Amino acid sequence: MAALLDARQTTEHYVDEGDRVLLDDTLSMVRARGGSVDELPGFEPAGPRRKIFFDPSKTRAGIVTCGGLCPGLNDVIRGLVRNLTYHYGVRRVVGFRNGYQGFIASHRYDVVDLTPESVRDINVDGGTVLGTSRGPQDPHEVVDCLERLGINILFVIGGDGTMRGAMEIANVIGERGARITVLGVPKTIDNDIPYLDQSFGFQTAFARATESIHAVTVEAKSTPHGVGLVKLMGRHSGFIACYAALARNDADVVLIPEVAFQLHGDAGLLHHVQRRVQDRGYAVVVVAEGAGQELLDGVEAAGDASGNTGLRDVGALLRRRFAEHFAAAGIEASIRFIDPSYAIRSVPANPYDSVYCVRLAQAAVHAAMSGRTEMVVGRWRRRFVHIPMAVAVSKRNQVDPHGDLWMSVLEATGQPVRFGD
Repeated sequence: MAALLDARQTTEHYVDEGDRVLLDDTLSMVRARGGSVDELPGFEPAGPRRKIFFDPSKTRAGIVTCGGLCPGLNDVIRGLVRNLTYHYGVRRVVGFRNGYQGFIASHRYDVVDLTPESVRDINVDGGTVLGTSRGPQDPHEVVDCLERLGINILFVIGGDGTMRGAMEIANVIGERGARITVLGVPKTIDNDIPYLDQSFGFQTAFARATESIHAVTVEAKSTPHGVGLVKLMGRHSGFIACYAALARNDADVVLIPEVAFQLHGDAGLLHHVQRRVQDRGYAVVVVAEGAGQELLDGVEAAGDASGNTGLRDVGALLRRRFAEHFAAAGIEASIRFIDPSYAIRSVPANPYDSVYCVRLAQAAVHAAMSGRTEMVVGRWRRRFVHIPMAVAVSKRNQVDPHGDLWMSVLEATGQPVRFGD
């Protein structure tokens, strides 16, 4: 590798290369690991370095967005372009259209030149100006494209499937000995990437979800024996359902993938909702899309091109079972069901997420210009850090059924610890 260059930009803040952001943040966790302070696990802090690897005047950068939509994608693109151009003086930044398909010649997608002027107002809109797609592409063809265009830095914005693809691309780059670095900005609306305080777009998502909870609550309260049902995002992790329910404090029940539940019996969900309706006149149920999958019989739902297991519709099941249960009890119930998932995914980021996206983008640019590769950037213990891609996809962040978040939900809703116990 070539010698590091002196950073040419002016800044009053540089990261201490020898510093670490510790994995643990309580004394009990530190004691449990044992060993000396120098042996405690931690992450490399993100931020500008005094020495950089790439000469900005000779550097070309590429950006690609993959997977499903999430609030903040355009904010990240905008932040990358502006920091590369204004802070480092990189002369060309290009965008690859429609995910990893944009690298493959047979799809015939032209690259898009990205400048501070062209991305000036893209953050006011949801979605991604570059387009997106799911599914892997041949990493050798991707690297062929990068080499043909003279790209030195590739920024990949996407979820765990996207990051696995980025790791394959980085492996091919390594095999060829090419001077190309691959940096990731992790995207998951479900907030399920480990070792992140929060993923971008999550705050926007649960804030918008509260609007749907309020709407279905108004509907349920306005009809005799009303039952409001809202299905929210959360394939394997129930963070959006938990946070949205706590924000509105209207829900009588929250159902998440991490906690199994039963429908029938005196301690089952159906009987609990019936009691709420009889006691108060209405009830509101919030369910994450991945909850209760074990209760759904029939043909397995088809997966998607990213390899995500198909989910069957728990919302439709609950709506049907509520109607059947109340009818059998001789109660003429009114069931109101809302699934706002796609409406939430497509909105622009709120101010909090917008700021977070800009700072993530800046951290990614600093990491790339200093020669880091196969890393994602994120915030851990309120500090921006570098996380190896292999670590970021090693497991899934989930709601702890014995943790303080779930206990807060139980206290707010008054529901039992488990339905059916």
